[in-house]
Amino acid sequence: MYEEFLKQTEDFIFIDDKPEKADVIFVPGNGYPQMAEKAAELYRQGLAPRVLPSGRYSVTVGKFAGVLDRKEYYNGDYETEWDFLKDVLIKNGVPEKAILREDRATFTYENAIYSRQVTDREHLDIKKAILCCKSCHARRALMYYKLLYPDTEFFVIPCCVDSINKDNWSETNEGIDEVMGEITRIIKQFSLMLKKK
Repeated sequence: MYEEFLKQTEDFIFIDDKPEKADVIFVPGNGYPQMAEKAAELYRQGLAPRVLPSGRYSVTVGKFAGVLDRKEYYNGDYETEWDFLKDVLIKNGVPEKAILREDRATFTYENAIYSRQVTDREHLDIKKAILCCKSCHARRALMYYKLLYPDTEFFVIPCCVDSINKDNWSETNEGIDEVMGEITRIIKQFSLMLKKK
């Protein structure tokens, strides 16, 4: 029973799809380059014509908290998460004309809300989308983007940036806190979404 619960938890939190050709690649705001690097790789493979990184900065910090990995390579003076992610994309082969702009969001739900406004403004019909996000963040990110794009088929392509993954999360206190924290946030935020409906 205990092992079954762990497996159900892993299957719920950690989503990992095989990418397919899509209309756009979404990258929710963050300070890690890995998600935008993966998005650039998928773009270069011809899996989508546009990439939409999203983010101003974390609402809890009130400013862009800085680059969290590979600072020696991504060392610009970034005002927003979008500025940072755009630089990562360009340095990894995505032309500027293929990068859409969303630099207002301060938390994940806003990433989805404002991304929808961008794609609507650009008159883009998003039938299929790739979502490049942090491994532990996959379920919550998908929940929000699916809410804003209810008719879109999503392919979640996660990146492990903190050594916490589906195979080892329950082996360390940090992994347990990260995954249980995500479950708690999903429950709280989804309950608010249900009440607003």
